Amino acid sequence: MVTRRGTPSSSPDDFRGSPVVRFLIRERVTVAGMSNQMRKELDLTPREIYKLVERGLAQVEQELARQSRSNIELVDRIGRYIQDSGGKRIRPAILLLSAQMCGYEGPGSYRLGAVVELIHAATLVHDDIIDDAKVRRGQASVNAQWGNEITVLMGDWLYMTSFNLALGERQFQILDILTDVTRKMIEGELIQLSLNGNLDVTEEQLLDVSMRKTAFLFSACSQIGGILGSVSAEKQELLRLYGLNVGISFQMVDDVLDFTSTESALGKPVGSDLREGKLTLPVIYLMRDGEPRDLVRKILCEDGFSAANRDAILELFRENRTAESVLAKAHEYGRRAKEHLADFPPSPARDALISIPDYIVERER
Repeated sequence: MVTRRGTPSSSPDDFRGSPVVRFLIRERVTVAGMSNQMRKELDLTPREIYKLVERGLAQVEQELARQSRSNIELVDRIGRYIQDSGGKRIRPAILLLSAQMCGYEGPGSYRLGAVVELIHAATLVHDDIIDDAKVRRGQASVNAQWGNEITVLMGDWLYMTSFNLALGERQFQILDILTDVTRKMIEGELIQLSLNGNLDVTEEQLLDVSMRKTAFLFSACSQIGGILGSVSAEKQELLRLYGLNVGISFQMVDDVLDFTSTESALGKPVGSDLREGKLTLPVIYLMRDGEPRDLVRKILCEDGFSAANRDAILELFRENRTAESVLAKAHEYGRRAKEHLADFPPSPARDALISIPDYIVERER
């Protein structure tokens, strides 16, 4: 049975806040009115964030397992392979936390959490074909394992499975959001392909691609949580903007990690974007000087992407402190995300959502 509530059902032991946190909750102090130190008190660790939705995420996993089953042996095998590859599940976590913050507890949240994760999985398997990627999350990509033809159809199957599950909720506003977001994600991939190798691409164009390919799905997750909780249209819009800014920040960090992380941490080769001819925000920042621009142009015009070229670019990254510049921008979008939660009553779920942008910027993979 679906239940609604005005305050979270977590026991005091579930909330690991300090006395100042409990005071702030009692006094219903908004984020906008807090000092930096007070805001720091509300920061939750990733473990604490996921603990708040642990039960819901377990239900999401069960739903993903159910939806991945098929009486067609090949589909069943690939579906299990994709689910077993794991992932951070940050999108369903945001949906569950948003619903919880808005007073909703019910099966719709974990079913729709599975929907957004299926949509995300579909985009990944299609992206790996486009990028000719051989590794995903530390194991062979689906296309490397089964070939492009099967993988294209499997991506389509995942899309259709996600929408079949969403249709069962009979929430037409949510269906409208999901179909619009999916269309934007595909448009983002098409726009990015049209920009590949173009050294004159602008920061605004890259931001548009990031919003379409990544941020709109994040915004759908947070907005859906508000719809499930039957909050006002104004608060739904605040949640949408929260997710949009979190998603932009997430993509910026992803772009930085493609140059600064390791293959073992990323679960895929470092420098993949530049190897595929993609100009991302870190490269745009790097190319503001003449020497990096000439090197990037040389690499993009070559047939191959050598380790020596990659090391040369990484050295320029360090010299120009490019990663720091992009991460500062990511922090700015994270700050904007937090501000959109100021009008929601304090709760552990809201504290978790406030903490997520910092967790995203500080992650290593």
